[in-house]
Amino acid sequence: MSADIYQLIAIVLYMAAMVFIGYYAYKKTTNLTDYMLGGRSLGPAVTALSAGAADMSGWLLMGLPGAIYLNGLVEAWIAIGLTVGAYLNYVLVAPRLRAYTQVSGDSITIPSFLDSRLKGNSRVLRIVSSIVILIFFTFYVSSGMVAGGKFFESSFGLDYHMGLLIVSAVVIFYTLIGGFLAVSYTDVVQGLTMFFALLLVPIFGLFLTGGFTETAASIREVNPTGLSFVSGASFVGVLSAVAWGLGYFGQPHIIVRFMAIGSIKELKSARRIGIGWMFLSLIGAGATALIGIAYFHQTGGVLDDAETVFIVLGQIIFHPLIAGIMLAAILAAVMSTISSQLIVTSSALIEDLYKAVIKTDASDKQYVFLGRMAVLVVSVIAIFLAWPNNESILSIVSFSWAGFGASFGPIVLLSLYWKKLTSQGALWGMITGAVIVLVWGNIDFLKDNLYEIIPGFIGAWLVTYFVSMATYKPNVEIEQEFDAAQQLLKDEQSK
Repeated sequence: MSADIYQLIAIVLYMAAMVFIGYYAYKKTTNLTDYMLGGRSLGPAVTALSAGAADMSGWLLMGLPGAIYLNGLVEAWIAIGLTVGAYLNYVLVAPRLRAYTQVSGDSITIPSFLDSRLKGNSRVLRIVSSIVILIFFTFYVSSGMVAGGKFFESSFGLDYHMGLLIVSAVVIFYTLIGGFLAVSYTDVVQGLTMFFALLLVPIFGLFLTGGFTETAASIREVNPTGLSFVSGASFVGVLSAVAWGLGYFGQPHIIVRFMAIGSIKELKSARRIGIGWMFLSLIGAGATALIGIAYFHQTGGVLDDAETVFIVLGQIIFHPLIAGIMLAAILAAVMSTISSQLIVTSSALIEDLYKAVIKTDASDKQYVFLGRMAVLVVSVIAIFLAWPNNESILSIVSFSWAGFGASFGPIVLLSLYWKKLTSQGALWGMITGAVIVLVWGNIDFLKDNLYEIIPGFIGAWLVTYFVSMATYKPNVEIEQEFDAAQQLLKDEQSK
């Protein structure tokens, strides 16, 4: 059999497994809480791998290796910032959010939590939160679909648009029928596939390039500063890269995993698994790019698209069937993030717009059906945005990541740590963060000099603080809930 047939067999088997998991989760989904949050039943390993797989997307196997391949380790500051940010997210946000969402209305989405937590007596904050999620997640989902199209184009010479449609169809199917449980279970398989692929490609690739010394020498011949973290970097450039870590505090598709874990005590195990997975995966992604630089220099080959370095190396190094499994890791990264974002977007439409604003007396069966229709609608819009294939994966991801980090990050942190946060402060802070990112991220001079998450995060924090101070009035119910959440946190952690 030809190499393409072997690889295609691996891809088909992988996709069939995802569909089977989706069907399995479908049989376990009986109500809206199951569909949107898995009944708060995730274990620490599922939570960690699901959060990691949902976080990294095609950026981990395509965007980051592509950036390092082109510019060297100076691009690794993004990975450093993300690792620090993810760790702080587990420490600062995860335990308190799990406790507070349980105490405050047993909330199953971030907008519903903020609405319940702040007692604003209006649905405006919830509606605005949902709109922000819809705007930025639609772009974010489209970045995954771009990665899927590029994957099939690079791997099999398939038309970009056909690849986009294949990936979209499989993800939409298992997300639509299986909901949060399908997303979480598939994320475990996808996270492990990504992990082993990112370790195996650079390890075996190192033998092709002659070991550490020869590889380093080849890299320096191509780019004398390629192995330096600081050469050619500016302070503002490094600051912009590290600032990616700020985004974690406001990513709904990641922090919703903290809400779904079985108990607060299990978060410590989840943190160890999650950060370990992330650290080794990021090292593997960076090493893959460096091996690629050395290999193509030594062989005189040309890589047409830097973002496909992982794909091409996998095909060169391994037997076609194993290479197919490596290729499945790309699909794993892409599909895990798309599905996570689709389910959160669906929950925003149904739980936080339709259910909260339009109709509250529908049955669980009707809500689950509407949730599935929401997945379909958002997917169609994302496909439309991804169709032109005129932007890099990293650029779309960075914009969407900044949007969530700036608009939700300060609000989530303050809601968990500050009793005086008000609904008006949260509302205007969220709007400020979103608007700054939307404006800054679309002006080339500004975004080329400073990542939009920095002014967006600072602006949102300041507006939230000052508006809250101006509108604060003591509220016994808010203070009682705040204290109850802290007590629950202490009780759970002392067990």
